[in-house]
Amino acid sequence: MIIGGFQKFTLIDYPGKLSCIVFLSGCNFRCPFCYSSELVLPEKIKQHPELSEEKILEYLESRIGMLEGVVLCGGEPTLNFELDDFCSKLKAMGYFIKLDSNGTNSEKIKELIEKKLIDYIAMDIKAPLTAEKYKIATGVDSDIEKIKQSIEIIKNSGIDYEFRTTVVPGIHNMEDIISIANSIGPAKKYFLQQFNPEKDLIDNSLKGSKSFPYDFFEKVTDKISPLFEICRIR
Repeated sequence: MIIGGFQKFTLIDYPGKLSCIVFLSGCNFRCPFCYSSELVLPEKIKQHPELSEEKILEYLESRIGMLEGVVLCGGEPTLNFELDDFCSKLKAMGYFIKLDSNGTNSEKIKELIEKKLIDYIAMDIKAPLTAEKYKIATGVDSDIEKIKQSIEIIKNSGIDYEFRTTVVPGIHNMEDIISIANSIGPAKKYFLQQFNPEKDLIDNSLKGSKSFPYDFFEKVTDKISPLFEICRIR
């Protein structure tokens, strides 16, 4: 398992829990608006410093009783064969685990839930659930049936969860967001995330472009919020 980053403390990434974040390298998507090319592109992963799993576990051992949760994100964490073992070590220390995933590995998501190795899952919905739309948003061909399976597995899992979409001008429009909402709703939580064009992106032609104005998000949340217990803008 290649660990590409570690943030020792966060108040915002795991709702209700004092947590840290472990960033796992490797991803099967090439989303043009991705902020984490050093965790996604193989040539950048090779150049990026790899962190020691042992040292991270030692740190977490020393923070038992102070930290509550560990967020596993990437990249795409479910691509790592050692993920189950790592989660087991964290659970043995008493940590709650939140998994951030793109939903392409529905079998692994189901396995982690059934083994009680995760307590919260955040799934990114990249686009309306068609092969054409997903390819525009992810840069690759996707198995949409796997995405749909993950959505249903998560909704019926019994653990806490959220769905979220980063909304990017030129890739998404209001009809796209409504389509996504209708595909995943009714559901517990759906967050619309504002695109940050100032960060270093996989496709830097998007850098410096304008994100949608706030009233766009207000209009679309008004339309889709009845489908969700919580529907908010980030």
